[in-house]
Amino acid sequence: MIILASNSASRKAMLDAAGVPYRAVPADIDERAVEADMADAPCPQIAQRLSIAKAEAVSGKHIDQLVLGSDSLVVVNGRRFDKPASRTEAAEHLRFFSGKMIELHSAAALVRGGTCVWSACDAARLHVRDLSDDFIEHYLAAEWPEVSFCVGVFRIEAMGVQLFSQIEGDQFTVLGMPLLPVLGALREYGELLS
Repeated sequence: MIILASNSASRKAMLDAAGVPYRAVPADIDERAVEADMADAPCPQIAQRLSIAKAEAVSGKHIDQLVLGSDSLVVVNGRRFDKPASRTEAAEHLRFFSGKMIELHSAAALVRGGTCVWSACDAARLHVRDLSDDFIEHYLAAEWPEVSFCVGVFRIEAMGVQLFSQIEGDQFTVLGMPLLPVLGALREYGELLS
């Protein structure tokens, strides 16, 4: 059984659906500090570093177990976005995203004994349709506070799908973790049957 260094509902749902035995132990790291230290790095590297940092943080207390960390970053017009701190900020993010393309970078890492043994990152492009203020208000009335935990202010498996006119990329990457490479790595490390 692996440890998932997250309490993300979508990541847990992916592992549940794939039949991966795990125990969730949320990581306690300062994500903004990690991002600040890597301010000039490409987004895929930042997402990978965050996923490794989460797994490392949990691995320290579970030395013998394989720990899975994962993280997602959103970039729109060269600007990186974090989870919204308030409903007002969520509306501001959605107004900025309107009519633009979101680049979503989702990374995952496996750590054992404090050492990263595997990591990967994948990207998806989500084309946001033109969003009216009325739609944004209706959307947040229905989806807040659940989307406050989501970078990009959406849950693709819920009403968030209405934000987009087109999505390019793997569905699991959009959900927040490059699941197929993760499953391959778990088979390689003997956590799943090959």
